[in-house]
Amino acid sequence: MLGPPVTLANLSLRQLEVFESVARNLSFTRAARELHLSQPAVSMQIKELELGCQLPLFERLNRGITLTPAGRELARCAQAVAEQVRFTRENLDAQRGVKTGLLTLGAVSTAKYFAPALLAAFQAKYPGVSIRFSVGNRHDMINQLADNRVDLMFMGRPPPELQTVAAPFAKHPLVIVAAPQHRLAGKRRVPLSEMGKEHFLIREDGSGTRAAMEQLFASGDVGYQAAMELSSNETIKQAVMANMGISFLSFHTVGLELQAKRLVVLDVVGLPVVRDWFVIHRAEKRLSPTARAFWEFVLAEAMGLIARGIGSLAPFERRRRRTR
Repeated sequence: MLGPPVTLANLSLRQLEVFESVARNLSFTRAARELHLSQPAVSMQIKELELGCQLPLFERLNRGITLTPAGRELARCAQAVAEQVRFTRENLDAQRGVKTGLLTLGAVSTAKYFAPALLAAFQAKYPGVSIRFSVGNRHDMINQLADNRVDLMFMGRPPPELQTVAAPFAKHPLVIVAAPQHRLAGKRRVPLSEMGKEHFLIREDGSGTRAAMEQLFASGDVGYQAAMELSSNETIKQAVMANMGISFLSFHTVGLELQAKRLVVLDVVGLPVVRDWFVIHRAEKRLSPTARAFWEFVLAEAMGLIARGIGSLAPFERRRRRTR
């Protein structure tokens, strides 16, 4: 049986929390699991909200739900309230010396190869912190940052379309990889122009890796042949190992394959291309004590943790310096 009609005047924080979880997950089941409630209890809360608003908040589809215009409006309110409550709770906890809180992080797909090591090291220092971590392509991650769905983001280039605070925390080398049986494997100081004869397996348009590759070839006035466009580093690596072509990839993504001798780095003049990794947040965002602690941890310790995990590029960097 439904209780008194819910309006914005008598909306409880718990009801707003339930709605925010359903709106973020677009799933009653996932929201119930996240909140440790039964699915009927979640459905009842949403039904009460819709009756009180006298507007539908979700459209029920065959395979899921989506927010209505009214739902999107309430979701913005719910997200802002949830963030303010979390910020206040963590500040009060910090004043009591309590090391707890929720940390929401995002990362472009290439960063997933080192991010778990950073999260594990941070949680070892702050075991009471809960972490919500999402990974996606650059376009999706910029949307998450714009919608304030994450505290901090790992990304290769700060998005120019948003006002952000960005700090570099580690070097990001990019290399050209091939199968061990490739004709150029083992050759020294291969000219970049030689790459114009090769078939490249490339990342999707808009990815940071693709942008760095295009900038490299444009700076050398060299064209490249795109044999296939793929949105997954893992798929690209499998295709390169099958000798379907070569690829321009982050050195962070190929460590295991290099150790197993399934891939090789081609010694191309001017490579590796070395960029920076950035940790980013929206300029207007107030970082909670938990997010601030992680920001400081990344700037202090990430470089060493990443370097220990990916092996050395020193031989290739020495060759690159000799070509300058």
